[in-house]
Amino acid sequence: MNDIRRTILWVIFGFSMVLLWDQWQVFNGQKPTFFPSASQTAKAPAPVPSGAASVAAGVAVPVPATPGAPSATGAVPLGAPSVAAAATRQRVVVSTDVFALTFDTEGGTLVHSAFTKYKDQVDKAAGFVLLDESANRVYVAQSGLIATGGGAALPTHKTPMTLVPGDRTLRDGQNELQVKFESADVGGVKLVKTYTLKRGAYDIAVRHDIVNASGAPVAPQLYLQLVRDGNKPPGESSFYSTFTGPAVYTEAKKYQKVEFKDIENNKVDIEKQANSGYVAMVQHYFASAWILADGIRRDLFVRKVDTNLYAVGMITPLETIAPGATRSIDAEFFVGPQEEKVLEAISPGLELVKDYGWLTILAKPLYWLLDKLHGFLNNWGWSIVALVLLLKIAFYWLNAKAYASMAKMKAINPKITEMRERLKDKPQEMQQAMMKIYREEKVNPMGGCFPIMIQIPVFIALYWVLLSSVEMRNAPWILWIRDLSAPDPYFILPIVMTLTTVLQTALNPAPPDPMQAKLMWFMPLIFSVMFFFFPAGLVLYWITNNILSITQQWVINTRMGVPPQFNLPKFR
Repeated sequence: MNDIRRTILWVIFGFSMVLLWDQWQVFNGQKPTFFPSASQTAKAPAPVPSGAASVAAGVAVPVPATPGAPSATGAVPLGAPSVAAAATRQRVVVSTDVFALTFDTEGGTLVHSAFTKYKDQVDKAAGFVLLDESANRVYVAQSGLIATGGGAALPTHKTPMTLVPGDRTLRDGQNELQVKFESADVGGVKLVKTYTLKRGAYDIAVRHDIVNASGAPVAPQLYLQLVRDGNKPPGESSFYSTFTGPAVYTEAKKYQKVEFKDIENNKVDIEKQANSGYVAMVQHYFASAWILADGIRRDLFVRKVDTNLYAVGMITPLETIAPGATRSIDAEFFVGPQEEKVLEAISPGLELVKDYGWLTILAKPLYWLLDKLHGFLNNWGWSIVALVLLLKIAFYWLNAKAYASMAKMKAINPKITEMRERLKDKPQEMQQAMMKIYREEKVNPMGGCFPIMIQIPVFIALYWVLLSSVEMRNAPWILWIRDLSAPDPYFILPIVMTLTTVLQTALNPAPPDPMQAKLMWFMPLIFSVMFFFFPAGLVLYWITNNILSITQQWVINTRMGVPPQFNLPKFR
């Protein structure tokens, strides 16, 4: 009876750990791993003439309260451009060595980005598209002006602009390229946007020149925002969860992710005002962000703007501009891959868009070491193998203690099995006899668990490093593995991983209770099945860990005079 109770308790404990892990994922802004909630099918924006997205056109921007102004809400004027303006509207493609960007002369808005180095997962000849404005997707970067205190309409992201002639391709020998848009006089104010693209860089300097062409002082506010639909990125796996959505970074509250469902339910809790930081849209491997220099006051917002359309942005008030004067404000816009070293160099805290969750403190040094190994080996697959080998060396003595404890348990298993058979009708005496055997043989039944448990956070952190690192994308290893971020096309690595997991489980001492011995096999097998859908780089990491663990366990058992044996389950 005691064995049945113990088995039931183990099952409840295991299920509780799964539930706890699932809720920990949700708490850290990730999607549930094992019990995903039902989600609505995202509604794509309807197509509109000339390729423009109607829903993005009418984005409302909250206006912060100002002295003598109405309270905290307002909106960018939504007036449609004239027929003449619509007829001259253009899409302008600008290319550098790292990406091709498309600008819309309506508002000088950035509406499309395709990366040169990072290819589409389906069409390997095409660059990966992040920003896009089409019938199926909306993801754009906008900026414009808002009048303070409900004044006259000013140039916004809907205002027709004129493209200033100039180069559209970064040529050999050039280090930077400028793209300039000028608006007409709107409400006595003219807005000039200048984008400066640099060689080898994913960050773009964006200068807004505000010209007061009226006869009275003006004090406008500049808004910078990212607008995106709530759809998951194309090809995103449902077997592991990565965050997609807005994020805000401030010095006070650091990095804050916002789930789309929290925006829907009005449960957004972010820092509302700051003098530093950025706003971003984040997804697996890639991100975009608006950044203002430290010391500039900004009001931050995250909101729903239409069906399945969300915005994150900031508004900064400008000092009064005298008649005939011009005031400039510089911002930076990043659109690109989450390359950790690049992000760190652009702005403090921007590297956090590459999200390691609660194990960042362990994950960052692991990524640093992995990057150093890649610099030496020049192959991400072999770098993963080398990193796991170094970790096993670092934890050798802990593992030795664990496997030594397991070997002792295996050595006394026959004695415990005989005792259990003899006292099977006397559970109390059985427990006392078992504890006596443990004392006499100087065996701690939990001795094999604690050394391994200490290492678990390190290997979970390594899991997130490999899952989050864009460097794995399209990175080959050997032979048929041409992309470490994609599942093995022939399932060879998952099969090897399953075999090594079975072998490792068989080498462990079988629990005395037959039911527990059977249950011991279920979790590893279920875990192995999940790996058939995991990226090849993660499976490679786990195979390497398994093989090294088996080798070490075999050597320690042999040294202790406990011949390695396979404890296969008896399902009968």
